[in-house]
Amino acid sequence: MEVKTRERFGLFWKRYFNNAELPITFYYTDEEGHAELAKPGSIPRCVIGALSEIRNGISLCFDAQSIVCFGGRRYLGFADRIIDNFEYFLSYGIPGKLEGERYRKSPELVKESMKYSPKFKAPGRFIVFKRWDKLEESDDPEVVIFFAQPDVLSGLYTLASYDEAEPNAVFTPHGSGCSTIIQLPYLQRSSKRPRAIIGMFDPSARPYVPKDVLTFSVPMNKFIKMIENIEESFLITDTWKRIQKRVNYHAASWVACSCHPLRPRA
Repeated sequence: MEVKTRERFGLFWKRYFNNAELPITFYYTDEEGHAELAKPGSIPRCVIGALSEIRNGISLCFDAQSIVCFGGRRYLGFADRIIDNFEYFLSYGIPGKLEGERYRKSPELVKESMKYSPKFKAPGRFIVFKRWDKLEESDDPEVVIFFAQPDVLSGLYTLASYDEAEPNAVFTPHGSGCSTIIQLPYLQRSSKRPRAIIGMFDPSARPYVPKDVLTFSVPMNKFIKMIENIEESFLITDTWKRIQKRVNYHAASWVACSCHPLRPRA
């Protein structure tokens, strides 16, 4: 990644978003050495919990063995299988055998919804996560992920729509926490109209983020255009300055509440 692009956005971010939390990024590669490889058992079971390390400035890469959660492996593209009886797991379960998450009304509805689930295979052996300010010239970020409070989210959402006539430059698909920040925004890269995604509505992932934070994930090809538009957009107006006064840094120095049940995801 060009250092000037990294630094340019860093200056803009500080100028218009004060000390709000910097975004993290990821990309796939077959090359070793871009970041420390997370060993099995060294990170929280849930990928969202593991990302707290990256949000705090520690660069890590994962491979198929790093991820324990079946859903995490699937949505990062390292596996395509789902757990047995998944249609019951996501709905009302099997009495005495499997507790259901009750995210869908029935097993039949789960099966129908799976028809809309995209196929995704990781294009490299590793997925590398780095915070924006930790990127080097040898890095090639493919998706940018913000963990954002409402005011910051408002700014990102509006900037993403700034140069588009159609109203849905940002959308909110139903899915697991990791699917909405990794799989789905990654697939947007090759879309004729790359869009950003607001996520982290998954109740199973919520304990791993602060109560007032959602995610805004955007493919890099869309994000570059957003950077180019900053200094002519609403961000230079008094309207934004009034909101900007409320924007503060949100620490990410925690992982998850200890009471969260670390059950296997699909």
